[in-house]
Parts: sequence; C-alpha cells; structure tokens
Amino acid sequence: MNDKPRSTEEFLKGLWNENPVFVAVLGMCPALAVTNSAINALAMGLATTFVLVFSSLLVSLFRNIIPKQVRITAFIIIIATFVTVVDFLLAAITPVIHKELGAFIALIVVNCLILGRQEAFASKNKVGLALADGLGMSLGFTFALLCIGVIREVLGNGSLFNISLFGDNFEPWVIMILPPGGFFALGFLLLFFNWFIQRRKKQNETKTQEI
Repeated sequence: MNDKPRSTEEFLKGLWNENPVFVAVLGMCPALAVTNSAINALAMGLATTFVLVFSSLLVSLFRNIIPKQVRITAFIIIIATFVTVVDFLLAAITPVIHKELGAFIALIVVNCLILGRQEAFASKNKVGLALADGLGMSLGFTFALLCIGVIREVLGNGSLFNISLFGDNFEPWVIMILPPGGFFALGFLLLFFNWFIQRRKKQNETKTQEI
C-alpha cells in the first residue's frame, strides 16, 4: 500500500472511527478530571498531543535499536522526557493553567493511550505512519476533551473560554463543574457517539441492499 494514502487513513481513524475516548474509552482519568472548563480541556489535549507525537517519532526512529526485553521501559523513559518538557513549558508560559491541571500533567506518563500507541503502532511502523497515527489519535483525544469541557463549562458556569454567554440571569448547573458533571457529560457524549455510529451503519447497510 502507498504510504501517503495509508498515512491519511491512520490520521483520520484517530479523529473518528477509533477515537480514543468515544470509541476505545482510553484516557478516562484526564477526560473526567480536568475538563471542568474548555481551556483546561484544550490545554491538556495539546499537552498530550505534544507528548504523543514526539514520543511516536522517537520510538519509530529507534524501533530497530531498542531491545525487545526493555522496550516498555524505554518507551516510558521517552514519554517521561517529553512530559517533563511540556510540564516546564506550561509552567513558564501559562502558570495559571499549569496550576489548574496540577498533577494530571505528570500523569500523562501513565496515560494508557500514549504507551499503548507506542507498543501497538509506533514501534512497528515507519516514521511517517507513526507520526500520522500519533497526530490523529492525539487530536481525536483533544477533540473529545474539548467536547466534554465545553458542555461542562457552558452548563456549569454559563461561559465558554471564560467569556460569559447568558448574562447575569443565568442559573448555572453547578454540578456540571463538579466531579459528577464529568460523568454526566461523558455519558451523554458516549450515548450520542454510539447512536450516530449505529445510524451510519444502518444507512450503509440499506444502501448496500438497494444496490
């Protein structure tokens, strides 16, 4: 298979068909813990994108050098290096957001999405494919976090990216910015996502039968 079409396919699958949160249900800890606002969700998504893309790059480059016996240890060291970089960058550039995210930045190291992509894909494929996979999966993850964060902030605070939407008369649903709100928003989005996928499958089956 030509690398360019396959790279496009690997990129797109993470955005929709194999979305890490809505389909694979990975990375639930940050998806629930840091999405009480859209800006926090976006920051965590971009931090994860940085770590996943550059980790995939290095793992793919060194895939034939890293001994199989220590591959997981090597992957964790690579991931931890980039997590440290992104931690320092956030602390220097946006200290307020860095404080909001707190320990969850460091916990990117143990995000099953990142380690899973290194083991399942980056360590077995060329650099171009590994980058396409890493970018697609991480942007899909960012999209999912942002969806949850937008719902929680709009309903729980009446704002979006700290910009008031409904004025002083709006009565916020405070529960949405509390921990249970993460479960409510995620549950609603999972329900919608699965309903949409099943609907598309039925439409494709109907078209196939008509043909």
